[in-house]
Amino acid sequence: MLIATTERLRIRDWQIDDAPAALDIMSRLEVVRWLGDGEPVLMKDLDEARTRIGTWMLRDDPPCGHWAIEVTDGGPLDGRTIGTVLLVPLPNGDGEVEIGWHLHPDAWGHGYASEAARAVLRRGFKGGLTEIHAVTDLTNEPSQAVCRRIGMEHRGIIDKWYATPSQYFVITGEQASAGGNLD
Repeated sequence: MLIATTERLRIRDWQIDDAPAALDIMSRLEVVRWLGDGEPVLMKDLDEARTRIGTWMLRDDPPCGHWAIEVTDGGPLDGRTIGTVLLVPLPNGDGEVEIGWHLHPDAWGHGYASEAARAVLRRGFKGGLTEIHAVTDLTNEPSQAVCRRIGMEHRGIIDKWYATPSQYFVITGEQASAGGNLD
């Protein structure tokens, strides 16, 4: 199912056929080193990729979910699934929803993460969310830059949702609309 389109991207449900792309992304230390608590866990094989995609497909709870990012810009990455973007409840929370993204290194530096994140912010706010949160590893400066580009407000370091402290960002629907951050 198609979730959103942007000038250069399609945001869509993951499909089992996307397993090679998921494996290529999630088996890279430079991608997974930022994810979750503890030591990074690399995806090992296509079977694990298919299982993970099955889990992502079950996360469809509008406006939340976990979606594939596919490039449609006619450039060298055209037609390629380059990553994932998500809106999911924060662990150990009280219903707060987190936005996140994980892209293949070939897709870094092209603005795809910001573009996909804006599309998912629109979905979240149109779906009734009043605020959306982001937490990053303390040293994940690229994701922190994306948070700032999409208009999220930095609120410092927090240790509420994960076992280790995180940089904390938030944006409300009102802030996003007023700042033009969803364009």
